[in-house]
Amino acid sequence: MDERLRARLVEAEEVFGRTEREMADPQVLADLPRYEEASRRYAELRPLVMSFRELRDGLAEAREARELAEAEEDAELAAQFRELALTREEEAARLSDGLLAALLSADPDDGKDVIVEVRAAAGGAEAGLWARDLRRMYEKYAERRGFAVEPIDGSASEAGGVSRATFAVQGKGAFSRFKYEAGVHRVQRVPQTESQGRVHTSTATVAVMPEAEEVEVEIDPAEVKVDTFRSSGPGGQSVNTTDSAVRLTYLPTGLVVTCQDEKSQLQNKEKAFRVLRARLYQAMAEERRAAQDSGRRSQIGSGDRSEKIRTYNFKENRVTDHRLGLTVKRLPQILEGDLDQMVDAAAAEEAARKLESGR
Repeated sequence: MDERLRARLVEAEEVFGRTEREMADPQVLADLPRYEEASRRYAELRPLVMSFRELRDGLAEAREARELAEAEEDAELAAQFRELALTREEEAARLSDGLLAALLSADPDDGKDVIVEVRAAAGGAEAGLWARDLRRMYEKYAERRGFAVEPIDGSASEAGGVSRATFAVQGKGAFSRFKYEAGVHRVQRVPQTESQGRVHTSTATVAVMPEAEEVEVEIDPAEVKVDTFRSSGPGGQSVNTTDSAVRLTYLPTGLVVTCQDEKSQLQNKEKAFRVLRARLYQAMAEERRAAQDSGRRSQIGSGDRSEKIRTYNFKENRVTDHRLGLTVKRLPQILEGDLDQMVDAAAAEEAARKLESGR
């Protein structure tokens, strides 16, 4: 368990203990408003604290069993102690996941599918290559988590990169895992085209949106301008002889969505409307969150494309998450989709903030 989250849970346990003693105080018992407030606080904290205590006891039992296994000379008994330790560790892992889920359960979008947009930013051709690498990293991560990936739209850039890639990630809890990826991802490496071996810095931006159902976002067809055109590849060459690509313009805001991934105009139109709904839903959610938080953010960072969230340094084999102050030296594994350590740390920080703010 992340140490910051553990510290917050220890604080919650202390508050729980004080509240328990307060409820037994005759003066509080005689003061109905104070007693009701203490009872509410007690009821809110009790499930959290009980789970935390069970987790802590389980980890202690696991450590003790490991120590007994190492000290035991009888091979059969040592194996039994190791099995007990493993069982307690597995139970503790489930409890830890449950605690995190309980703390993060306020986000109604966590169970949704997600739409991800990766765009090349600063850095020319190298930025396009970096955007391509990020897209692949997320595809690999989705595969590791058992999610399905559906391409929606994209455009290629020079040297085999991508200027834009939009895709859906489908599976229970997809948004809960991908939502921490929104922002600017910076890479520091020697580009393939660099003959002097100099390190260049390039960036790509990532937007992450929960996919909205039609009933959640109603779009008046009269407010959407639909244009069709021929899809094109790198350099603008035509890759389709029919007007199958679709461009939607949402007239109230001027928001534009294009889709040319499919050969069918109808399929491209359907996908474009999915992206439009997701963008409108995200805008509504941000307004709602701002009103609820009164200026405070419940998620890690703002989730905005302009916020730099990570640096990937190839020379030093490190990835630094600037929101968390976390650096790991496992860059190749992370680019292969091994993102759980980074995502779990972000989730733990969010949970700690929610616990600290009383949410």
